[in-house]
This record gives sequence, C-alpha cells and structure tokens, in this order.
Amino acid sequence: MRIKAAIDRIPGGMMIVPLILGAIITTLFPSMGKTFGSFTGALMTGSLPILAVFYVCMGSTINFKATPYILKKGGTLLGTKILTAIVVGFVAAKFLGNGMISEGFFAGISVLAIVAAMNDTNGGLYMALMGQFGKKEDVGAYSVMSLESGPFFTMISLGIAGLAAFPWQTFVGAILPLIVGMILGNLDKEMREFLSKAVPVLVPFFAFALGAGLNLQTVWKAGFLGVLLGIGVVAVTGLTLTLIDRLIGGNGIAGISAASTAGNAAGVPAAVAAANAAYAPLVPSATALVASCVIVTAILVPIVTAWYAKKIGAKSQIN
Repeated sequence: MRIKAAIDRIPGGMMIVPLILGAIITTLFPSMGKTFGSFTGALMTGSLPILAVFYVCMGSTINFKATPYILKKGGTLLGTKILTAIVVGFVAAKFLGNGMISEGFFAGISVLAIVAAMNDTNGGLYMALMGQFGKKEDVGAYSVMSLESGPFFTMISLGIAGLAAFPWQTFVGAILPLIVGMILGNLDKEMREFLSKAVPVLVPFFAFALGAGLNLQTVWKAGFLGVLLGIGVVAVTGLTLTLIDRLIGGNGIAGISAASTAGNAAGVPAAVAAANAAYAPLVPSATALVASCVIVTAILVPIVTAWYAKKIGAKSQIN
C-alpha cells in the first residue's frame, strides 16, 4: 500500500488528513480519549507537548544570524493582521454598532465575533505549515506573532484599550522551547542535524492531536454563517498578509499560513465581556461563530497554503 504517496497527493496532506481524522473521531466518539486513556488519550489530547518538542526541533534549524529577519517578519505579520481586524471592525461597526444582527441569515453576527476571529493566529498550524512549505526562519516569526494571543488586541480593536495586560511569563513560555532549540543547534551542528530530522515526523502527530480537539458539531451549530465567517477570515486576512509578506521580500506563503483563527480565540468574547458587560449578550453567538472559524480555518488554510506553494513552485520539506 502506498499510504504516504496517497496522502502527499492531497494539498497539505500530512497536515490536513490527520487533522480531519482526529476531528471525525472526536465528533463521533467524543469520550474516546478518556475511555481508553493512557497513551491513546495522551495522543488525542497532547497537542501542546508535541508542539513543544516540535518547537525545540524546529528551533535547532534556525541560525542566530536570522534573528533580525525573524523580528521583521513576525512584527510585520502581527501588525498587518491586527490592523486588518481593526479596519474590518471599524467598517462593520458602522452597520452593527456594539450589537448584533438579531434575525435573518446573518443573525448572530457582531463586530465582536468578526474581530475576535481575525485577531489571533493558530500558531501551531502556522509553524507546521512553515516547517513544510516555508523558510526555517519564518517558523521563528511566530515568537513575535504570539503577542496577539488573548483578548488584549481584540479589546484595542473594539476601542477598549488598557483593560487587559499580556503576562510576560506566558510570552517567555511560548518562545522558550524555540530558543532552547536555536541554542542547541547553533552550539552543535550534530545536534542540529539530529533534531532537525524529527520536524517533518512530528507534523502529522501534532495535526491529529489538534484535530482531536475539534468537534465538527460546532460548525453545524454555527450554521453556514460560521463557515462563511471562517472563509472570510482566510480570504481577507490571507490577502492582506500575503501582499505585505511579498512587499517585505517574502513569497507570500507565511502570509497565507497566518490567515487562521487560533483555538483560544473562542474564549476571547467571554474575556471581553468580563471586562465590559455591554458585550455580555453577544458572547454565546460570538463564541459559536469564532469556534466555527477555528475549525474552518484549520482545514482551509493548509489546503490554500499547499495550493499557493505549488503555484509559485515552492517545494515541500516533507518527502
């Protein structure tokens, strides 16, 4: 059987196939991880530990000389995505204000849902895709982009700046495995060669664990509007990020890879409402829509990224 060859024929196959498989299993058997526990449960719920190892191994391939590039790339992508969310939120506010549409096809949509869905990038997805299709240094750019995690920039986009603070411990924790890998790889070439071999191997395992954390029923509950919002996030942020990425000398792959919604973004509406009670009535619908975006973008972004990489002739690093 040529299983790997068949998966490789699918755009972003090593990422998308395990991810969808994990999501299907969780949707059909939501308690499977708890039922079997042990190693099976760990595999289905262990995206963070797998990502930690992935970051160390990927970090080992990054040269210290690339640090200015990482700051430039990460800062540009971070600023572009936040600015895009602010502009879209500003335009949407002209029609929706601080409320939401209560009836019709667009019932439930609000500026809160739109901005929360656009502000936060799925870091694991970005790094896995860049590890497959992009430059090694582009992976490290997420150490800067991780600043967008949480409700802070969403609050800024909504005009509530200053109601949240970014804990420095969380930021350090997010980039520490990558830095450890960079140190090991730059101190010892043999360690770099040893650790770098694990990067492509870890991608399908991380993707499966990520998929196992997604329930496809969320998309169903949010309806077609949730799917449409997810497509909108990929289309709008993908376009601006790709254009900016190309303007600063990139090939656009990093931009498309960052056009997703992070899983923790689903908790942003509630966090915003905790800081400003005026948003409390919007939380249920906004949470469902953002959660739907997490799933839709997690599936769509790898496909679009793989298509774009093939179009411009970029070769996959996973063979």
